[in-house]
Amino acid sequence: PRALTPARRVVYLDHTAVLSGGELALLRVLPALTELGVEPHVILGENGPLVGELLAAGISTEVLPMSSEARQLRRDRVRPGRLPLRAFWDTARYTLTLARRLRTLQPALVHTNSLKAALYGGVAGRAARVPVLWHVRDRIAPDYLPSAAVRGVRALARVLPSAIIANSRSTLETVGVRTGPRSVAPSPVVMDAVHRNECARDRGARPFTVAIVGRLSPWKGQDVFLDAFAKAFPAGDERALLVGSAMFGEEEYEAALRTQCDRLALERRVEFLGFQRDVFSVLAGVDLLVHASTVPEPFGQVIIEGMAAGVPVVASAGGGPTEIITHGVDGVLIPPGDVDALAGWLRTLAGSPRLRGDLAQAGRVRALDFTPEQVASTIVNIYGRVAR
Repeated sequence: PRALTPARRVVYLDHTAVLSGGELALLRVLPALTELGVEPHVILGENGPLVGELLAAGISTEVLPMSSEARQLRRDRVRPGRLPLRAFWDTARYTLTLARRLRTLQPALVHTNSLKAALYGGVAGRAARVPVLWHVRDRIAPDYLPSAAVRGVRALARVLPSAIIANSRSTLETVGVRTGPRSVAPSPVVMDAVHRNECARDRGARPFTVAIVGRLSPWKGQDVFLDAFAKAFPAGDERALLVGSAMFGEEEYEAALRTQCDRLALERRVEFLGFQRDVFSVLAGVDLLVHASTVPEPFGQVIIEGMAAGVPVVASAGGGPTEIITHGVDGVLIPPGDVDALAGWLRTLAGSPRLRGDLAQAGRVRALDFTPEQVASTIVNIYGRVAR
């Protein structure tokens, strides 16, 4: 592939400016891409925390406001004959505005960072005669999207993007495109951040502490985690931390989790920490990290964060986690949604500091495969195949 010339402009699109998984991944990889000669410019559909973080990192960023109706349209509302007309027309107008902006910027490539951005950005990029790369971070499958949306996205994936990158092989397979430039670029972890926040794992008098990290959402399985924690430790001083907040209209689920804690008599041993910008500071005080998604996870960025922080990980065996973890070597894999299996491993690992140490040590080595520099190299390689 031909190399990118210095200061080659790539426009990155995302509909949201919240610090969710895909947005954090973008924030982490952009400085490494800059070092490889890319000139990034980010266009976001709203103002929010990501804007300040990008600007602080020296990344050129602008907000091209998208209506809340279009920006907040949830995937479960995308069904034949039921797509809200206001959201549809607002998205169409936004796409035209974006196409005009792209003609002004004249980038070598448009890189979309979310599924919504892939759709409107794909059309806008084509209208502006700019190659478009889809970075797919969501499974294009009925276990994640309505069937109608799956068919529509797969059809558009054959005509809109010039290339496709996915965060895992599992995610890439769900896109349904078998030809053209395709690659896997996982979400990176910044090891410097781990080292700055690392502390000795001498528990001292601290109770055994288990954490689950991620936005509070039914498919993330926090309810499964709470049931398993209560079954593993019906009494004692063990503690559980729920790190993350409800997003995208899922506040009712958070309320249900708090009710579940009361029902399981866990209210004194479970702490809801909300969103934490510096997750590594939290992980420094944790003995075990649980990933409990009930459907295949597109990637599982938090798994890499836990490994990098030296925390042993128990994760659901579906999608991306199976590509990250070798069971029994650098982590533990359990069937998704299996309360008994999770409870059993919680008990086992709580009683085996040596096993936890072995898993943590191997996990830290595995995390070195996911640095921003390695991920950026993969991305730039595919840029060279499609950039104009």
